Amino acid sequence: MADNLEKIELEFLLNTSPAILFNRLATPSGLSEWFADNVNVKGDIFTFIWDGSEQKAQQTHRKENKMVRYQWLDEDMNESWFQFEINIDELTGDVALIVTDHVDPNEKDDAIELWNQQVETLKHGLGSA
Repeated sequence: MADNLEKIELEFLLNTSPAILFNRLATPSGLSEWFADNVNVKGDIFTFIWDGSEQKAQQTHRKENKMVRYQWLDEDMNESWFQFEINIDELTGDVALIVTDHVDPNEKDDAIELWNQQVETLKHGLGSA
């Protein structure tokens, strides 16, 4: 299944500091505010819980206040990862969140809509909506 995934990149402007945003992207408490119903961590393995179902991902890359990447550990998603990158515009100082994900091409529109909804929740939590 992972062979036919399509990579998507979405960019969202957020009115917040990179340090505050990074906390929401890289910690269980931050992620549970907007990304999943609950998030547990043991070492570098994060367990994301949605509506009672669990998915595990390993935090494989982490650069403080810059980016974090999670590799899904499910067998059918073994090549699939998602990444949050924080970009700061050198001229304006604007903070942008770049989400990279791998999705089934048939579910691309749904995946983009889901990311849009989740980032809206993130913006509300940051007070930058």
